[in-house]
Amino acid sequence: MEDGPRLDRSRLLEGGRYRFHAMVKPAGSECNIDCHYCFYLHKSKLLDQGPRPRMDDATLAQHVRQYIEAQDGDEVVFSWQGGEPTLMGLDFYRRVVELQRAHARPGQRIENDLQTNGLLLDAEWIAFLKAHRFHVGLSIDGPRELHDTYRRARNDKPTFDYVMRAAALLREAEIPFAALCVVNRTNARRARDVYRFLVDEVGTWRVQFTPAVEPVSFQQAAPAKLPHDQAPRQHERRARPGIEGTIVTEWSVDPVEYGQFLIAVWDEWMRTDLGRVHVNLFETAVAQAAGLPAQMCTQGEFCGKAVAVEHDGEVFACDHFVYPEYRSGNIHREHLGNLAFSPAQMKFGMDKRDTLPRQCMDCDYLKLCYGECPKNRLIRTDDGEPGLNYLCSGLYAFYRHIGPDVVRILQRIGGQSMAR
Repeated sequence: MEDGPRLDRSRLLEGGRYRFHAMVKPAGSECNIDCHYCFYLHKSKLLDQGPRPRMDDATLAQHVRQYIEAQDGDEVVFSWQGGEPTLMGLDFYRRVVELQRAHARPGQRIENDLQTNGLLLDAEWIAFLKAHRFHVGLSIDGPRELHDTYRRARNDKPTFDYVMRAAALLREAEIPFAALCVVNRTNARRARDVYRFLVDEVGTWRVQFTPAVEPVSFQQAAPAKLPHDQAPRQHERRARPGIEGTIVTEWSVDPVEYGQFLIAVWDEWMRTDLGRVHVNLFETAVAQAAGLPAQMCTQGEFCGKAVAVEHDGEVFACDHFVYPEYRSGNIHREHLGNLAFSPAQMKFGMDKRDTLPRQCMDCDYLKLCYGECPKNRLIRTDDGEPGLNYLCSGLYAFYRHIGPDVVRILQRIGGQSMAR
C-alpha cells in the first residue's frame, strides 16, 4: 500500500456514513477544443497550471487509494473530467483500473464514468471502455448548426462531425452513454429540435441538460464572492443576457427562455418518451415529489459532497468552485476523506440551505429546487434580499407547469402527490 495521509474516522458523525463524490481533472483544464462557454479553460491561468498539466502516477495512486478507503458503500464511482480527460491516453486509464483492483475491498463494486468531447475516441478506446464497463457522457448541444455555435476547435473549425462519429462508435459497441447538452442562449430557443435530435439521431436514452450561466467576471471571481449590492433584482433588465450592463455572459441562457425550454421538452417527453428516456431534471423532479432524495446535487437541500480533484492533487469545494478561496487542501498532505468531511466543506454544503432568501423558503416548489446550484445565485429578490438564483423565473414556471403531470405519474406508480 502506498505511503501517504491517513483517514481520520473520528470525524465521522456517530451513525453516519462516509459517502461523497469526487470529480477528477487528470489533465487539468487542458482541452483539445475551445468551447466559447467553457467554465474551466481559464483555470490554467487562474491556478498557474503550466502548458501541459498531467496527473502523475504518485498522485493517481494516492487518489485511488484514498477515495476507495474513504467510502463505506458497496459502490464507489470514479468520475474523470476536464478539460478533456482522454488527453491522458489509454495507458493512464489502464493504470486506473489496475490501482482500483488493488485497493477495492471484497464485495465492493468500482464504477467509472468519463465525460468527453469524443474527438479522440477510436476503436482502441471503445474496446477499453466496453471491456471495463466505463459509463460515458458525450458532450453535444443539438443539431449541427446549434452544436457548432459554441463548441469549436482551437482553429475555430466545427466539431459536430467528430462528435457524431464518437456517438456512432459508442452505439455500435453497445456502450451506454449519456448526451450532455449545455442549454445556452442559442439552442434554448429550439427545445423540441434539440431534444428529438439527441434521442433520435445521437441515439441515447439518457439526456442531461445543464444550463449555461456564467457571470461576466467568472474568469476572475467565484460567483459566491460577487458583491451583493451590485446584483440586479429579479425583474430588472440586467438579470437577463444580451442587455447593456448585464451580469452574465452573452452565451448564458435567458432565465425565462430556460423555463420555456424545459416546458417544451417536458411536454415532448411526456407525449413520446415517458418511461423510455431518462432526462436528469425530470427524473429527479418526480422522485422528489414522491418524497425521495434528489438525484442531482443541484436540486438537493444540501451540497458539499461532490469535491473536485485537480491533476496535482489539489482539492476544491466543488467542480464549479475551483477558485483559490475554495481550495481545501492537497491529497499528498491530507487524506481526501478528511478534506471531504472537514468543517469548512460541511459549512460549504450547509450554506446551500442556510443562505436561501425568504422568497425561496416560502416557494411552493422549495422541495423540488432548494434554490438550485449556489453558483447561479447571482441576483436579488424584488425585495432586495441577496442569494436568489438567476434561473428562478424559468424554474418556477417549469415546476408550475409540470405539477399536474407529476401528480398523474405518481398516481400511476402508486406514489404520493406533489410535495410542497
